Amino acid sequence: MDMVFYNKRNRMEILEVTQVTPTFNSPKSTTEFRLPLTFSDIIWFKFPPVERLFFYQFDELIPACFNSVILPKLKRSLSLTLVHYLPLAGNLKWPPNEPKPIILYTPNDGVSLTVAHSDADFNILSSDGVYDAAELHPLKPDLVISDVSASAIALQVTLFPNKGFCIGITAHHAVLDGQTTTMFIKSWAYICKQGNDENSPLPPELTPVFDRSVLKGPDGLDMLYLNQWLASSWSDSETSKKSLKIMTSAGGGGAASDLVRATFEITREDFKKLRERVLSKLSDSAKEVHLSTFVLSFAYVATCMMKARRDGDRKVAFAFTADCRPRLNPPVSQNYFGNCNRPKIEVAKARDFLDENGFVFAVQKTSGMVKALTERWVLEGMEKMLSYCFDVLKEASESKLQIISVAGSPRFGVYGIDFGWGKPQKVVVVSIDKSGAISMAESRDGSGGVEIGLALNKHEMNNFSWLFPRYV
Repeated sequence: MDMVFYNKRNRMEILEVTQVTPTFNSPKSTTEFRLPLTFSDIIWFKFPPVERLFFYQFDELIPACFNSVILPKLKRSLSLTLVHYLPLAGNLKWPPNEPKPIILYTPNDGVSLTVAHSDADFNILSSDGVYDAAELHPLKPDLVISDVSASAIALQVTLFPNKGFCIGITAHHAVLDGQTTTMFIKSWAYICKQGNDENSPLPPELTPVFDRSVLKGPDGLDMLYLNQWLASSWSDSETSKKSLKIMTSAGGGGAASDLVRATFEITREDFKKLRERVLSKLSDSAKEVHLSTFVLSFAYVATCMMKARRDGDRKVAFAFTADCRPRLNPPVSQNYFGNCNRPKIEVAKARDFLDENGFVFAVQKTSGMVKALTERWVLEGMEKMLSYCFDVLKEASESKLQIISVAGSPRFGVYGIDFGWGKPQKVVVVSIDKSGAISMAESRDGSGGVEIGLALNKHEMNNFSWLFPRYV
């Protein structure tokens, strides 16, 4: 049966664009803060930003209450939070005397905050239902980027009268990863909910670690990556090879006007069935596969996507990023600020996903990628990683290859982020419609399932929605 697609162009009114600066209670405000980029940052140097939306339901929320209570509390708590996260109030810069870009905060720097009003249907956009991907775009803020400067993050708060509000964050990929982005949002929510006391410290689990010396990789890897970026076709600029402008898309996601979005859930009971299916198909010697919820989720969704696309002739790149913090020796704190991850990519034939053993094939492929992270040094082969990414992106841009990657993680705990008005009704990764990625989060009801976000064309979404519940 065909799905019902929601398609409506809604009015968005920008009420205010302001800069929120850190609120200091000491002379510290007169100092600047510099943070060098590491190899783990520079590998993402020009990748598109990650865009995430948090929808908070607040029935009978009128503009007067929003403007007098909610918005001032959000602004005040953001200002206090930035004191702990100074790099996010700054910008990515490349000073003439520096061999590589740095994150630089100088006095009076701040974060761009857009305040808006929308008459879009809050209930639709915060649901699992299918709607045009472009409906979300007015809710996300844009980074301020030029050849010589790039903002670390941008924020937007959008009021939906009598329904609730939405907080949007756009994060520069070279400045922070998903773990750091989530820690920042949790810190902002913590200070807001605690009452905006400027003398109240963040709890240890939310206090960022800026010490770059803890991240040790192969010598010269940062400059190797930087030189590869400067020599690549992705760095073309009319003014300078040192331009800080970024790619507009990566991974072969379709045109936003052609894409629809939906959310699906894999429950704990589904995982039990999927594990049993895999084990029933494998010989005893092959049963050492890693059957985590991540492996099963990624393999299952990728298999359904391949079957929905019915394109067995093209290759498919299976890709995800692995958090290196717990895998390094010695381990790096989970509070480390910045990127501390590595891409993992395997290329396979799409037709291998299409037969009756396609799901088992996908599980074995994903399991092998995950096990390699624990059986060998987590940074092994990183010298060739960026050039390999370029090769994969080039093939995707030529339609020779399709990419399925992952944004987000069930480990982030995004559905526990409460600013004082309750937990999110919905959390959405908008940027998956530019990259061909899927998003993952924990089930919002805390039942132990995994929530999957997709952006596909209508025909593929129809096929996927038919396959997904039947294939479990």
